[in-house]
Amino acid sequence: MKTSFIVLTAALATISFAPPSSAQGTSKSTAPIAVPQPSTVDTMSAIAAPESTTIDTVKKIVGAKAKRSFLSTAPGIEMQNYRPEDKRGINVFEAPKDESVAYDGFKLQWGAAFTQQFQGLDHSNTAAPVLVTAAGVTTNTNQLIRIGHGPNNATANLYLNGQLARGIRVAMTTYSSARHHNETWVKDGYLLVDASPIDWKPLNDIMKYVTIRAGHFEINYGDAHFRRSDNGNSIRNALVGNYIMDAFTTEVGGEVYVRANGFLAMGGVTGGESRGMITSPQKRSPSFLTKIGYDKQFSDNFRFRLTGSEYATASSVSNTLFSGDRAGSRYYDVLQNTSSTESAQAWSGAIQPGLSNSIHSYVVNPFVQFHGLEFFGNFERAKGRAATETANRTWKQNVGEVVYRFLPDQRLYVAARYNTVKGQLTVGTPDVTVKRSQIGGGWFLTPNVLTKIEYVQQKYLDFPTTDIRNGGQFKGFMVEGVVAF
Repeated sequence: MKTSFIVLTAALATISFAPPSSAQGTSKSTAPIAVPQPSTVDTMSAIAAPESTTIDTVKKIVGAKAKRSFLSTAPGIEMQNYRPEDKRGINVFEAPKDESVAYDGFKLQWGAAFTQQFQGLDHSNTAAPVLVTAAGVTTNTNQLIRIGHGPNNATANLYLNGQLARGIRVAMTTYSSARHHNETWVKDGYLLVDASPIDWKPLNDIMKYVTIRAGHFEINYGDAHFRRSDNGNSIRNALVGNYIMDAFTTEVGGEVYVRANGFLAMGGVTGGESRGMITSPQKRSPSFLTKIGYDKQFSDNFRFRLTGSEYATASSVSNTLFSGDRAGSRYYDVLQNTSSTESAQAWSGAIQPGLSNSIHSYVVNPFVQFHGLEFFGNFERAKGRAATETANRTWKQNVGEVVYRFLPDQRLYVAARYNTVKGQLTVGTPDVTVKRSQIGGGWFLTPNVLTKIEYVQQKYLDFPTTDIRNGGQFKGFMVEGVVAF
């Protein structure tokens, strides 16, 4: 399978970028006109081409189709300070702070993204049988469901952006279809302010460096959430699956950014939960976010970025920093028992540490880009507890990812990622470990269309014998296609 994919990719890439042969050009030609040769050399006659030849050449030039560049097939960017949803948004982290797009009045822009996979995974475990009898029927809840190879259901996003004033934009993302929420579900909506609404010089000068975001939004904890698959849009993820411990959630609040000369500082306050309903106010406290970093493009071929982020909340009814992805995992039914369903076991293959009551987490993310070679790292530590626990537990996650992009416009790439997670399932128990290796690649047919393939292997170590993940592993291939605009 891997060999066939490589050969097919190489063949298609050769066809895509090979220059047209003479047979592919225009077939029209003009017969030469016989011109009597003068007895003496006529300089002008010798230099000038026959009239019919000149006319035909002009026709060819006028009728020739202008060669379109690869990026010119992508839709134009009409919003200010906007991160595109297609290939142009790769390695763009926070929404850019610039005015490359002039403001010329109110604008409304729609976009969408669609993703689908073909799954070819198998799994196994060594867990001891756990027998449960219901209605006279006894089942082993540690018996794995049989995974068949085939396509997964498609997921889709819908994007709405509105330019309200110079430097002021509103954005909303809707999950039109997701693994966990099959119905339409609004992911987030927020206001982004990059310019002063009042034409007053002191405020104008301040807003050259300041960005304000307010509403219900994907919080800016760490840099990994800028490189992950977000339900229907997986174009920014070089591989198929997200991290084992996926730090992603949406919360209600605000963030303030200061950026100057490559330096970044951000502070934010949110309600600490993905839902804004005040169901148990006495159990809630605000969450605090901070991020500092440096991001510098030293030359056309070398970029360096380093950030550190922190997230903390003292008390919450249900904090979802590591369980807020409503889209679910890309690996369907892995290490699940025979009663598994697509929606109820939406996070199969992921680890949710259960630090839902209080949590203090921080992460360091280095990013280096040299020509087509990229390295991204994620070094994370989270400490907290669930509502029924009286002591804290600690979880650690380390990720290293390498991507190499090549061919004109970096249409083709190969990628590899190694991800480890270690921590306590409950207070006072030994640590468990999960390790995942991923290798694959992708091909951009256009800036809006990507197809990719991945081989993945994940192992579960030191889980209790009564846990279905004891001695567990899954491995196999995933093929994914995405359209985003």
